[in-house]
Amino acid sequence: MTNLKSKIYSGEIVAGALLLEESRKVARLLIDDVNTQEWYQAVVIDNILQKRSPEAAKRQARLIRSRLLLMTGDLWKMVVEGTSETTSQALLAASIKYSRLVGDFMDTVLRQHWLTFIKQITATDWKDYLEQCSQIDPQVEEWKESTRSKLKQIVFRMLAEANYIDSTKTCKLIPVSIVPEVRGYLVKHNETYVLRCMEIS
Repeated sequence: MTNLKSKIYSGEIVAGALLLEESRKVARLLIDDVNTQEWYQAVVIDNILQKRSPEAAKRQARLIRSRLLLMTGDLWKMVVEGTSETTSQALLAASIKYSRLVGDFMDTVLRQHWLTFIKQITATDWKDYLEQCSQIDPQVEEWKESTRSKLKQIVFRMLAEANYIDSTKTCKLIPVSIVPEVRGYLVKHNETYVLRCMEIS
């Protein structure tokens, strides 16, 4: 019998964290509204993302494009033209919308840590979180240990790049204020879930 219930949590984010510089280049292609041939030329032939293989370039470009296409041109412009803080928060917003795995981790684990004055996240927090995820979405149980570990690396790196934690080594929480442009965008577009996940400190 086919399982009609769609997956809630996806492991597809393993292709990369926020990828600031790469995302700026992809956002520029989206703003320029390039066609399929021009996209292929930029990503594979010109290797604008500077990856070691065409496969890696295509995989990463596809992940970035999938995230950004969930948002509008206003956010793409922020990604291209914003400060590193604005760009990283805009990309985090797109990543949360793309992946419940990222958003729910922030909304539950990080929020609870702030409420209970626990100022650091750990590998155990991630392990416990995936246990909770598997209660909601049983297919999480099937993820290999290597996948779970890689996903932790990616999510923790995202949090470090967006300055929610000080580094992936110490993982100490940092209070974050959402920059006005990103906050305004999320409010205007009714991105309530994304905003809630980002406003945790």
